[in-house]
Amino acid sequence: MFDVEAESFNRLRVANCGCHNPAAARINALYAVHEAALGPIRPDGGHVQTTPRGVPRRAAPHAGDAALPGAESAPLAFVNVRIFNGVSDQLLTGMRVVVQGRQIKAVEPQSLPLPEGCQMIDGKGGVLMPGMIDAHWHSILARPSMLMAMTADFNYVHTMAVVEAGATLMRGFTTVRDMGGPAFGLKRAIDEGLTPGPRIYPSGAFLSQTSGHGDFRMLSDLPRSPEAGLSYAEKVGVTAICDGTDQVLLRAREQLMRGASQLKYMAGGGVMSSYDGLDVTEGSLQELKAAVTAAENWGTYVTVHAYTSRAVGMALDAGVRCIEHGQLIDEDTARRMADQGVWWSLQPFLDDEDAVPTQSPASRQKQLAMVAGTDRAYEMAQRLNIKTAWGTDTLFDARLATRQGAQLAKMSRWYGAAEVLRMATSVNGELCAMAGPRNPYPGKLGVVQSGAMADLLLVDGNPLEDLQLLTRPEQSLLVIMKDGRICNQFQE
Repeated sequence: MFDVEAESFNRLRVANCGCHNPAAARINALYAVHEAALGPIRPDGGHVQTTPRGVPRRAAPHAGDAALPGAESAPLAFVNVRIFNGVSDQLLTGMRVVVQGRQIKAVEPQSLPLPEGCQMIDGKGGVLMPGMIDAHWHSILARPSMLMAMTADFNYVHTMAVVEAGATLMRGFTTVRDMGGPAFGLKRAIDEGLTPGPRIYPSGAFLSQTSGHGDFRMLSDLPRSPEAGLSYAEKVGVTAICDGTDQVLLRAREQLMRGASQLKYMAGGGVMSSYDGLDVTEGSLQELKAAVTAAENWGTYVTVHAYTSRAVGMALDAGVRCIEHGQLIDEDTARRMADQGVWWSLQPFLDDEDAVPTQSPASRQKQLAMVAGTDRAYEMAQRLNIKTAWGTDTLFDARLATRQGAQLAKMSRWYGAAEVLRMATSVNGELCAMAGPRNPYPGKLGVVQSGAMADLLLVDGNPLEDLQLLTRPEQSLLVIMKDGRICNQFQE
């Protein structure tokens, strides 16, 4: 499907080096100088003096290299591609995309001269699009079963998350907004190039009241006494049980201290939780305002898990800026969201093969009640022009985790293909950017434009005509680029 100068491609496809590690950057700078003197490496391990186009070889680009003498990365151009820029309904043609370092340097007419030393990928008419963003993902909790997450050695759970992070990236999701769980260490490992994975916008532990959607204790653990200490889920950072404004402030500030880009508050009952019904409103106005104050003092925002009009209405009163789920709200509440410019992070929850497996008949009944509101929620979101994000909210199911692309394609039930792709790219990128100064990746995400982060997918086909291409990433995604680095491996 595409051609790459063989020697250049061998170097470019090495994924997730120590991009954000200053020590690694210095080592790589020295290596680049040494290798330039030797000439490039052939597939057999020997050295030749130039690339097939006669351009002296450089080491593959590293995020920290640009500031180091003699270590600037060579530009790379995607040519002969059609471009979905993350915003337009139509594909751009006759244009190429030039990447240098971690950013898109230019989206320019293909007729212009190439930059000096530029390497090329010939897309042969494929579609180049932004890397996808899942706005409701659980990096630590997507793959293990609930029983495993609550009882296994949590080092093992983290190891599963490392594997899942690599798989997430290989599905074309270069960024995720993590909506609860101890993802800080995984995020750091990915950012430092220790393991492949998407960019993570972490929330840290869920903020939950006693008996709320984030309270995973057994009834035998009650009553809680001061000397009892934290529950297991609290100790490992899955949840933070907090009752009263002082405790909310404490636990919220702990998540911000650890690096949360936004806070997640459980403001209503949930399908999977054991003690609360979907009708339950959780927290109080004062407690929610305390979380909002903590977040706003750090320049970021609170998003809440909530399904009902009462729970969402209280969150709106408190100044919350994003609602997760909300399938059971009425039209008056939806209008309030629209009027206040509050985001709606919806998921395509249906009673189908992608329904999260429930643990009890009671949870199954809650799930069916929630699913019954999905179609109406999307209808209101569209009609009232509410800012709507897309996410999966995959939990506790290794098979379901592989269905990210399928759950995106399912959005064609309510939206046209261009709207779906915008939601998973530029729109979700806008939501991520709402973290303000807590944004760990301040470059622009979800678009193909000059100055944006170089997170790109080369698709064998046109997803504007066939969203199902994204359900088969191993076949359809010819190039997965994150941070200017090609992450997937190909046979040449």
